Amino acid sequence: MSAASPEPSAPIPTSPGRVFFQTAPGVGCVGNGPVPRDDPVQKKQGKVTVKYDRKELRKRLVLEEWIIEQLSELYDCEEEEMPEVEIDIDDLLEVNSEDERAVKLQESLTDCYKPTDAFVQELLGRIRGMRKLGAPQKKSL
Repeated sequence: MSAASPEPSAPIPTSPGRVFFQTAPGVGCVGNGPVPRDDPVQKKQGKVTVKYDRKELRKRLVLEEWIIEQLSELYDCEEEEMPEVEIDIDDLLEVNSEDERAVKLQESLTDCYKPTDAFVQELLGRIRGMRKLGAPQKKSL
């Protein structure tokens, strides 16, 4: 986080199945004063809907949280202190063979001093059957 960040803001409400975006102060505003409540531009900014398959998104989120947890154990550190490790699930899903996926994962973990074989095998098992996330699905009316 930068040291020049503005005043702390109110927490963003959390609700399952909803995505909230918090705009920076002054974004979308012409003047310096507060945006009137009846401004249609401001109302549109608050309503963002993404039409991905929620079940796939939930599975992906759970998997990514598991990966972070496992990497924290492998590197013996908190997420903030962890070295840059790039594990792209979609890239792994594009690779056809399990062996190639394992090699790709091992290459990402070359600087880890702990054994990574169990992590790699578990991750490969967890992504088996998953689909690559593509463009958002359009709902037909």
